[in-house]
Amino acid sequence: MIAFDAVSLEFGDQVIFRAASFTLAAGERVCLVGRNGAGKSTLLRLITGEIEPDSGEIRRRSDIHIAQLQQTLPSVDETSVRAFVADGLDDHLHLIRRYRELTATDVDEAGLREIEELQRRIEAHGGWDAEIQVDAIITSLDLPASARLGDLSGGWQRRVSLARALVSKPDVLLLDEPTNHLDLAAIQYLERRVLTFDGSVLFITHDRAFLQALATRIVDIDRGQLKSWPGDYPRYLRLKEQALDEESRQNTLFDKKLAEEETWIRQGIKARRTRNEGRVRALNHMRALHAARLKPDAKARIPLQDAERSSRRVIRARNISYSFGTTRLIERFTINIMRGDRIGLIGNNGVGKSTLLRLLIGELSPQSGTLKLGENLKIGYFDQLRRELDPEKTVAEIVGDGSDYISINGKDRHVVGYLRGFLFTAKRAMTPVGFLSGGECNRIILARLFTQPTNLLVLDEPTSDLDVETLEVLEAQLCEYQGTMIVVSHDRAFLDNVVTSTLVFESSGTIKRYAGGYSDWLRQGQHLASTDEPDIRASARSSETDRDMRKATRRPTKLSYKLQLELDQLPERIESLEREITELQSKTDAPGFYRQAYDNVQPVLEAIEERSSELDLAMNRWSELEAMQGELLSRKDSS
Repeated sequence: MIAFDAVSLEFGDQVIFRAASFTLAAGERVCLVGRNGAGKSTLLRLITGEIEPDSGEIRRRSDIHIAQLQQTLPSVDETSVRAFVADGLDDHLHLIRRYRELTATDVDEAGLREIEELQRRIEAHGGWDAEIQVDAIITSLDLPASARLGDLSGGWQRRVSLARALVSKPDVLLLDEPTNHLDLAAIQYLERRVLTFDGSVLFITHDRAFLQALATRIVDIDRGQLKSWPGDYPRYLRLKEQALDEESRQNTLFDKKLAEEETWIRQGIKARRTRNEGRVRALNHMRALHAARLKPDAKARIPLQDAERSSRRVIRARNISYSFGTTRLIERFTINIMRGDRIGLIGNNGVGKSTLLRLLIGELSPQSGTLKLGENLKIGYFDQLRRELDPEKTVAEIVGDGSDYISINGKDRHVVGYLRGFLFTAKRAMTPVGFLSGGECNRIILARLFTQPTNLLVLDEPTSDLDVETLEVLEAQLCEYQGTMIVVSHDRAFLDNVVTSTLVFESSGTIKRYAGGYSDWLRQGQHLASTDEPDIRASARSSETDRDMRKATRRPTKLSYKLQLELDQLPERIESLEREITELQSKTDAPGFYRQAYDNVQPVLEAIEERSSELDLAMNRWSELEAMQGELLSRKDSS
């Protein structure tokens, strides 16, 4: 589908790619990993043609159609869901218009070939009726067609953006951090939809559970190269570690040989007179290789400081309640948090996780009930530091609080040296915060948070925008932390690896405590509470408008006439293609087939490939329509 051949790209003095090669095959789901700033989003921009490489070649299949789910949410608040989704068909409508222009005039042989190609592409990507395509995807994703985008939550806006990307049936789908700021329900929904997508997927994510569920291959941006690792995420980690160990071993052997040759070249006058000129040339080549060697990136180092132990009982809450307006978020909640507890808060957006967090540490006062904090508490609160970031100050000024040195575990360290452990170069440490990415800002908050000794860590979404490597180093340090910890996160793997119990906002309206992490709760078979249902009448101005919108968004309970006709005709089409493929393959099985002239063999092989592709498309379309029909029938039964 897509191939990079020796692609190089630089931004100023920063090298992004060095003669990098990469391929994306049909049906693959490839996850692109690498540190923040390594070039992951840049690679997507190269694929879409938004930017061009400095050198090398990017090849795309001639008729390829690429769609992208953007990292940012749509900003067209007044646009309806239907109109926004329909905009995803602009390229498809252009093909239809071009086809109609050509068929309305007399064309030569080249024009006929273009018409045939246009017809094939139009049919491959959804057909001739754009309205049917829009209706089908809106029905499939259960979207409120007449709602304004501005009236929807972030999770539902992400779902609408996915519909816009999928409506034209692209060959390749690009996803740039699609789970950012989504709650668990939205992330799991997105997972299911991408798993059923028939084309190729190239995605960037820091969510390891999402990565593990979807990726068939992992591509790592390592020192400007694109290195491919087939298989799942644990296998990638294991094989990459082995590769780095082998690279280190080979470099050690090389350096030893180079040192021996350098000793030889510096021998006395007699030895230099008789030296082997070929050996001298080999030494010069070794020197050049050594000079060009790129060392592996330094690993993140995140130190944690433990304060003096707190009292045995850290937090005691009895029947605390809290409302926001008329919405009761926390009702008669009771908990004892003891020293050393590591608690994760699990729930969808809007159910009150951050509110409960702020109640437990005394930042908010409960409207009823009692709350008592333990003695000698030294609290480190991640979200509070996020709110206090000054975009005008440099990284070093914020982390060092204006000083060049900070005390870490009783020892003074220069703030720039300390920041290297958080992957900030000396130059980046002197950059104003307003010019940094979201991932870099989160690293600043962590760096500042961990300059102070704590015995109660409170982390509200600490993993957002962090690259996977930094995230895993943070996990390892948190596992060694001796104090008490309360964490809010939608990162399922992070919760499994860090916490020992969970507080879950469940659909019953209660907050229940479970032993273990997210996976342990999931095995209980319970469901999360959700406040994220779109109010499709939010922008209504009258009862008449309400009636119109209800009519417009009434969900059908059967396929349209055209879709039903297409479904009825597909079995016969599939059977016909299978017969043709069988007949063609019988020719290739005949003795002496491959001893014939090229002009006799190649047309048969091309016909098999073409019919096989048509069969795959027909089978996928049949499965899609069958699933759609089943969903509509179940909807009819339930109504």
